[in-house]
Amino acid sequence: MKTVNIHEAKSNLSRLLKEVQQGRPFLIAKAGKPIARVTSIEEKEPGQTRRLGFLAGQIEVPEDFDRMAEKEILLLFGERKATTT
Repeated sequence: MKTVNIHEAKSNLSRLLKEVQQGRPFLIAKAGKPIARVTSIEEKEPGQTRRLGFLAGQIEVPEDFDRMAEKEILLLFGERKATTT
């Protein structure tokens, strides 16, 4: 990733932002130390990819998952007697 100093970033901001729009993010540095990363707002941060089903086959959902602790929940929400199904 390209690194530019603060002065260069101020002087060439329009050009740098066009590059960001084209998918080329950059870092802004002060005294050679990076202080900010400029990326497109549509671009996902590295490592932030969301994957559906990434635990498939690794966990098991019980058949009665939607009825777990049913008696206690019914008692907490005003039912006098919890019924069994």
